[in-house]
Parts: sequence; C-alpha cells; structure tokens
Amino acid sequence: MVRRTPPRPVAVEEYLPELGSLRREAVRLHPRPGSPSCHESSVGGPLLWPVEEPWPVCDGEPERGVHEPGTPFVPVVQVRREDAPGIPFPPGCDLLQVLWCPFEHGEWCCPLPLVRWRDSAAVTAVREAPPPPADALEDHVPHPCVVHPERVTEYPSWDIPKNLRDVLRDRMEAMERSSGFLFHYHLADAPGIKLGGYPGWTQDPVWPDCPDCGRRMDHLLTVASREYDGESIRTWLPVEDRREVDGRQRASEEASTGAGMMLGDVGGVYIFECRTCPARPTSHWFDCS
Repeated sequence: MVRRTPPRPVAVEEYLPELGSLRREAVRLHPRPGSPSCHESSVGGPLLWPVEEPWPVCDGEPERGVHEPGTPFVPVVQVRREDAPGIPFPPGCDLLQVLWCPFEHGEWCCPLPLVRWRDSAAVTAVREAPPPPADALEDHVPHPCVVHPERVTEYPSWDIPKNLRDVLRDRMEAMERSSGFLFHYHLADAPGIKLGGYPGWTQDPVWPDCPDCGRRMDHLLTVASREYDGESIRTWLPVEDRREVDGRQRASEEASTGAGMMLGDVGGVYIFECRTCPARPTSHWFDCS
C-alpha cells in the first residue's frame, strides 16, 4: 500500500514567493508495523549486513554509568536508493543503513547513531543482528516496520533566516488568518521519520559544521517519536490513514505510534553528513519538548 500526503491546502509561494528559493524535497518513510526482509527498506527491520563484517558495538560511557563497552547497536533505518528519490547516495552505493546504541549518551541523553553506506550487490551472505541488550531502553528500540516512501515538498519553519522572517511576518499572519492553517504546523516541514528536506526541529535549529572542512553539514535523516501531533494531523496525515467515524475524520492509531519509539519528551534525533568531504563524515543532534 502507498501512503499519500494530501495536497497542500495553501499555495505557500503565492503568499510568500521569497520561500521559493528555500524549497526542499524530502522523502517521508511512513513506517507501519510489519515484517520486512533484510533486502527491503525498513524501520527497525533486519539489515543487509555482510557476514564477514563484524556487527558494530558501542564503547559505552562507563564513567557516566551508561552501559558497559561492547553493547551491540540496534537497527534503526535501512533505505534502498530506489526508495529515496532525490537523496544523493555516494558513488557505488545503493543502500543506507542507520543503527544506534539504544542507551542515553552525551549531554542530551540521546541514542548514539552510526551511518553505513554500502553496495547491496556486494553482500552475498548476511549476518543476523544480535538481540538488543536486555536492559536497553525499550523506547529506543524501534519495532520492525515496513515503509511507504513518499517524496514531498517542504519549506523551512525554524530555519527561515531572521531578516527574512521579519519581512514575511505580516503576510504570513494574513495567510494564516485567511486560510485557517498555521505555517509551522500545517504547511512548512513534514513531521515523522524522513530523509532530506529540513530537520523536524522541536526547538531552535542546531546545524553542525563538518569537523574536516568546516562547512555546514547537510540534513540526512530525522528519526522522530511520532508521525503527527494534534495540529500537524490536519494536513500531514496520509489519506490512507484517515478513518471516517460519525462523519468526522480520525487517524488510525498505528500512524501516530509508528515504530513505537519515544525519544525523550516526544523528541527527535537529527543525523547530518558532509557531502563535500569524500569520507562523508556524520554528526547528530537531539531535541525534545
């Protein structure tokens, strides 16, 4: 089954043409509970991991009492290039894999992610993932989900430069009054787990710089706690997840819970990469309500 986001209820660029140059494409994954194979794109599903490559483990932060060294990472996202239109994969690679340590790390107490790119044709024998640690944070271990990739157009919300935000303020408020839709919740950037586009910030943006070249890194992936909230449900909930109840449209419960994760207080992990440096170094950030 496909997942289709309803058409935007407002032609944003007719009101705010300055945002046209900031328009970006994202791929919403729309995870739903299922039994994906290691050859498919998935959230929380098995990975196409070569048997000759050791399974990654976390060194831990024993000085903080986080966990002992040697904790296996857990699968978070696997995406085939064919399911990620518009997302630049490294040459010779057609598979993106993201794992993380399911314990809290660093100042913000978030999972520690790891990114792997690979050529799926080079994997001839597959290593089975070790089970999650018995004491892993349950909310940090995603349930196996099939995905329904969908390309959507986004506009910046928190990422609108302040000087431009000042220019747009009056027209944006007029657009919201006349349409009944709020730019931030209903029209700007898509909620949920997605590739590309803009990070699904809950708080102020924090874009990391590449440690090698100093350039601001690109957004690769947002892993969010849920696909919608009480406001974004109005415009970002896929058509297929709407149910008619007593003449009113309701959402199916699985769409809100998705992969069963809860990152802090309904937060998200944002993964970034440098597409200028050949090694494509990565970084991440976490925020929540």
